[in-house]
Amino acid sequence: MSIDVNNESGTEVDEQAILGAARYALTRMRIHPLSELSVIVVDSAAMEQLHMQWMDLPGPTDVMSFPMDELRPPVKDDEEPPQGLLGDVVLCPEVAKTQGEEAPTRHSMDEELQLLTVHGVLHLLGYDHEEPDEKAEMFGLQAAIVDGWRAEQGLTGPSPAPTVS
Repeated sequence: MSIDVNNESGTEVDEQAILGAARYALTRMRIHPLSELSVIVVDSAAMEQLHMQWMDLPGPTDVMSFPMDELRPPVKDDEEPPQGLLGDVVLCPEVAKTQGEEAPTRHSMDEELQLLTVHGVLHLLGYDHEEPDEKAEMFGLQAAIVDGWRAEQGLTGPSPAPTVS
């Protein structure tokens, strides 16, 4: 799997953990191993600009996803996953830091960025949380992936609670 992490934010982030969380999520979702993903970390001014341009909403947000080939996980276990360009996940560490501090299960900016990476990947794969049933499915899957990632890393304690809405 080709995953590029490009930190343009000026904030030090755990790029290896972002890469690992993305790789774990894509493997767990059975995405073709030759598919490509880009993760871009930006400052709040850049995120605010993207948020306004693409969502017509003011202020910075935590994560945005820009799908390319609209790849979807295989439905059947024996189905071969398609290969392609997943797209871009854009993260904002400044917003992630605030969300982690304000979450019911306080956690670090890097833990929040890992959660947001998984969230962004799921958006690229067609998951959404506009409707209650979609939200339950997406957030349940997100929690399972984050818990699996944390277990694989030997991390203990409660997983970060979803802070994205």
